[in-house]
Amino acid sequence: PIIMTEHQQSKDSVFFRDGKRRIDFVLSYVDDRDGERKQERRREYEANLQKAGLELETEDKSVSDDRKTYFVKIHAPWEVLATYADVLKIKVPFKENDIPDIPMDWLFTPFRLPDHVMNPEPDYFTSPFNKGKIDFFLIDDKETFFPPSVRNRIVYYILARCPYHKTDREDKKGIKRLLNNGTYGSAFPLHDSRYWKPSRDSNSESERFNLYKHWAQFFSFFKEQPLNLIRKYYGEKIGIYFAWLGFYTEMLFFAAVVGLICFLYGLFTFDDNVWSKEICSEEIGGNIIMCPLCDKKCGYWKLNSTCNSSWQSHMFDNVGTVFFAIFMGIWVTLFLEFWKRRQARLEYEWDLVDFEEEQQQLQLRPEYETKCTSRRLNRVTQEMEPYLPVTSQCARTFLSGATVIFWISLIIACIIGVIAYRLAVYAAFASIMKDSPTNNIHMVGSLITPQLATSVTASCINFVIIMILNLMYERVAIWITDMEIPKTHLEYENKLTVKMFLFQFVNYYSSCFYVAFFKGKFVGHPGDYIYMFGWSKLRNEECDPGGCLIELTTQLVIVMSGKQVWGNVQEALVPWVMNRWGSRKARSHPESRYSRWEQDHDLQNFGHLGLFYEYLEMVIQFGFITLFVASFPLAPLLALLNNIIEVRVDAWKFTTQFRRPVASKAHSIGAWQEILNGVAVLSVVTNAFIVAFTSDMIPRLVYMYAYSNDLSMKGYINNSLSVFNISGFSEDNRYRDYRYPSGHEKEYSHTMQFWHILAAKLAFIIIMEHVAFMVKFFVAWMIPDVPSEVKARIKRERYLIQEYLDDCCCTPMIYPDISRHVVLSECL
Repeated sequence: PIIMTEHQQSKDSVFFRDGKRRIDFVLSYVDDRDGERKQERRREYEANLQKAGLELETEDKSVSDDRKTYFVKIHAPWEVLATYADVLKIKVPFKENDIPDIPMDWLFTPFRLPDHVMNPEPDYFTSPFNKGKIDFFLIDDKETFFPPSVRNRIVYYILARCPYHKTDREDKKGIKRLLNNGTYGSAFPLHDSRYWKPSRDSNSESERFNLYKHWAQFFSFFKEQPLNLIRKYYGEKIGIYFAWLGFYTEMLFFAAVVGLICFLYGLFTFDDNVWSKEICSEEIGGNIIMCPLCDKKCGYWKLNSTCNSSWQSHMFDNVGTVFFAIFMGIWVTLFLEFWKRRQARLEYEWDLVDFEEEQQQLQLRPEYETKCTSRRLNRVTQEMEPYLPVTSQCARTFLSGATVIFWISLIIACIIGVIAYRLAVYAAFASIMKDSPTNNIHMVGSLITPQLATSVTASCINFVIIMILNLMYERVAIWITDMEIPKTHLEYENKLTVKMFLFQFVNYYSSCFYVAFFKGKFVGHPGDYIYMFGWSKLRNEECDPGGCLIELTTQLVIVMSGKQVWGNVQEALVPWVMNRWGSRKARSHPESRYSRWEQDHDLQNFGHLGLFYEYLEMVIQFGFITLFVASFPLAPLLALLNNIIEVRVDAWKFTTQFRRPVASKAHSIGAWQEILNGVAVLSVVTNAFIVAFTSDMIPRLVYMYAYSNDLSMKGYINNSLSVFNISGFSEDNRYRDYRYPSGHEKEYSHTMQFWHILAAKLAFIIIMEHVAFMVKFFVAWMIPDVPSEVKARIKRERYLIQEYLDDCCCTPMIYPDISRHVVLSECL
């Protein structure tokens, strides 16, 4: 490598010293105590990189901002790019598209970015690059033919396979191992300029500046995302994430509008809420004395003390709730089906139709090769390869499964602890009540009842527990996944995805499941109450006379909103603080001494699991707005507002706070698609059960059509309460249930109305599920996954490839016309 200590051009340049050869990758290292051994590895590794055709230029530590770090700049010349574009089957244009597209851009003109930002390119038919048929491809300029994202992908492919030991051993190859053992400190491609101003190099495009100005600014939230520029700069894998996030946000707009209408319907129909009027009136609710809600400390209370919570419950528990639950079942189907079409279009436009993901993802992980000392013959390649013995694999899987079960049990234990807290705290609130059975429940503040105060504080505590467990489990999940030693990167990601989603599913949703399906369902009746664990002195919780739905709404709002606010603050603040701290010394240096590679070196590294956490955050949010949306129609609106910020926060973070990640391909959102499908199916079931068993909608309809004399709700409240006779009181006391009164031959057993309501609830669940699933399958059948025009273009492209490149031969592993270069490739 060439060591140069004198600067002859702007340090903000992304080119070699000659101003012509572009820097495609940068390696950095610092000499330390083990310097001689690492120096030998670096010397051998860099020599082998040069044998592979790469050109290197080293910056001495004396000219770096910290006077300690060496930087090795790497450039891939045309011959190397052409060779590996052939090896990696990178698609390039060979003919302009001659199939006309239907112009619909005028519909979205107010939301479009200007053409100089979008930089639209002619629509081409593309084919895998073939060095032997170079004349068939549309090559105007060899220097700009391959975009920087393709260039850094090719260079990384070479870096990942280049040996650093003279023996050429399998466990002595690749930049990942050199980073793990500290031979190099970092390896990254360069951003093309500073984000706040364009590059001063006339022959360098400032794509990062354009992305920051037109994409990463919050006030561009109503503008479309420049997906083609994102894909060109960051690669297809990151591009497909932002395409999915943008599409999800667009679809949320329709759900948010319908949810807002349903909420406003509940708000504007207060005057028609007969049952709340009965609860609040002195003549009815003021004369109904209710049984104590806990033992010893709780006193008798009047029904009208729950007037406010009854009005609040009506905003979410009304006819609109049923309509919105059915609508969301259809919405989620449309979202997933239309995303498949959008994804298919992107696959074609981004040349991913024939992309073989296994070719990249099924390569062995370096950690697998290092830790697996046993070898066996591969029957396909006839070569010896590492493998993990079955006994060791079973033991590791068993330990991993036991760890996951332990942590899920820990979550359940915490939920039980929160339930115990709710019971104890409510008893504490009840202890401040007066002894007189005719007094109202004391209010905590002016509008909050003890039930609501208990629910709010318990939800906040539950949220804190969720965040603490989540932080701890992230590290545990990575540790146990590493302990399993997955064979490939795809296997590693899938195993981690299952563990993290399973844990977060239980962690975030278990408290909502408790309030929705367990609270108030197993309480017994006066004289025969059911206690927590059977032996404790804590009586199981009862629902408010207005129903448990308002408590589920409170739980959902606190957990969902808290997670979204905390997530956005953490995503934006943590990398910014770390970057400010890391570059504190360099900022005091003059611009001429703070080079492009040093600026990027001080940024945060975007790890290979970076997108994993972004997807996980959005999928958990998707669960909130689908699984429990019947209890809170405003959930899609909250998600929409969050995602409008999320898109721009992620864009700002990628553009300003992270090093430029190595471009990689992905033709879909991967395993997350199946998880979304599973959540969508489960959401139909949960919402049907919420409407049937958590909401009071079914009991009201049964009363109206089967027990009311005039098809009105008059008398519903008195009908929904059962009587319990207590000697010494002039009036009987009430409790929420459908049971025969004292003195009846079936004393305190369920009335026939209870069984009518139960039958109606089960019938509703069956009807709603069948209707939702029938609509789902019908919509999926009606909407093809691939648009017809995309199918036509794919067929036309394949026809032209066969016509133009019919005599194309397979790519050799070593090219005879590049005698001085060694081609690093794998036998597939």
